[in-house]
Amino acid sequence: MGRYDDIINLPHHQSEKRPHMSLHDRAAQFAPFAALTGFDEKIDETARLTDKKEVLDEETALLLENKIRHIKDNISSRPVITVTRFVRDERKEGGSYQPFEGKVKGIDEINRVIIFTDGEKIYFDDILKITEESV
Repeated sequence: MGRYDDIINLPHHQSEKRPHMSLHDRAAQFAPFAALTGFDEKIDETARLTDKKEVLDEETALLLENKIRHIKDNISSRPVITVTRFVRDERKEGGSYQPFEGKVKGIDEINRVIIFTDGEKIYFDDILKITEESV
């Protein structure tokens, strides 16, 4: 005779206070506890790489100033240029270099900004390279 032979064939106990729990609800009790909610997102954010803003040498800076002056001299033709500019990251230190193409509306030398016809403004200090499409 086995240890549980006396109870093995008894009917399942039914509580009068609580209804029988569904298999789905029972399984949910054993789901992993997410004590570190958001931790994976933090790790992914930390692992995301950003670039440091480059410091231009004198020769490159002078070439950019000459290109900007040339664009200003031809501003009436609304030149189309592509600017490789540094865009600061909103969530962490650093950023990335991104191209922007547009028609130049004006150049504000006091604030050192190129203003485009769509309202975009790019500061001289954020520019790495300028390519003139048409002047």
